[in-house]
Amino acid sequence: MKKTKAMHKLERHGISYGWIEYSYDPANLDVRKIAEDNRIEVSHIFKTLAIEGDKTGLLVAVVPGHLKLNRKALAKASGNKKISLVSLDKLEKQTGYIRGGCCPIGMKSNPPIYIDSYAKELGFVFVNAGRRGVLLKLRLEDLLKVVEGEVMDLGEEYPKA
Repeated sequence: MKKTKAMHKLERHGISYGWIEYSYDPANLDVRKIAEDNRIEVSHIFKTLAIEGDKTGLLVAVVPGHLKLNRKALAKASGNKKISLVSLDKLEKQTGYIRGGCCPIGMKSNPPIYIDSYAKELGFVFVNAGRRGVLLKLRLEDLLKVVEGEVMDLGEEYPKA
């Protein structure tokens, strides 16, 4: 497998990591499906969400798969009144990554990165490696070393159906 930008950056920082390749369906990039197909707890796979703030521009939220983003908490923490997901037509230009392959490590710019505090409860997390079909496995402490992120309560439960 060809290494991703994120893998090269981790290696430059002397950080050890694991990775898994998985089969993905471009029509269904749901984290629950990825977790189920790879026998990984959905709470261990963290989604990387590129967000546009009305005052700050690009920022990134990293949230476990079993939770949704609490937009109010992120807006307040980042100094924005309104936030929204970066549109798909702007995603690659702003981050260097495509939908389903967005990684908090190695983005084009160095946007502020906010990681949900649930990660502190885990020994390791999985994040996208910067390419669809590849996940990185690393410790929160190591992720923080390369992204200089802020850990805070970002996730909230999905509404009951």
